[in-house]
Amino acid sequence: MSWDRFVVLHTRVEADLARSLQRGHGLGLSEYRALAELAKASGGELRMQELAVALGLNQSSVTRLVARLEEAGLTRRDLCPDDRRGVYSVITDEGRAHLADAVPTYERSLAAALEQADADPALKPLVAMVRDS
Repeated sequence: MSWDRFVVLHTRVEADLARSLQRGHGLGLSEYRALAELAKASGGELRMQELAVALGLNQSSVTRLVARLEEAGLTRRDLCPDDRRGVYSVITDEGRAHLADAVPTYERSLAAALEQADADPALKPLVAMVRDS
């Protein structure tokens, strides 16, 4: 079934990305993706709920994730000026620099993982679809 092959491809690629980012930059894959989402957001900030949706995480998971990023100095929290109940996660200059250092590792690791998966005849059509999109 195509879905099962997609899950295999996804799992392999995610594992390779996670290992490379952790080894090279001390970042988990979710942490990398959070920094990437924040970096491309207007003003470098997102409400916690927006970040949770963008990452596909629940509220408690994104709260723990942001706490780790804050502890590392890569993000900070800010209160919404219009609604004091709203909390934003904001990427710091250090977070932007750390992300910029990690992007080449992410891209190289992704390319290598897709190249390796392309050698598997069962995954080759899926890899072609991913590369074409």
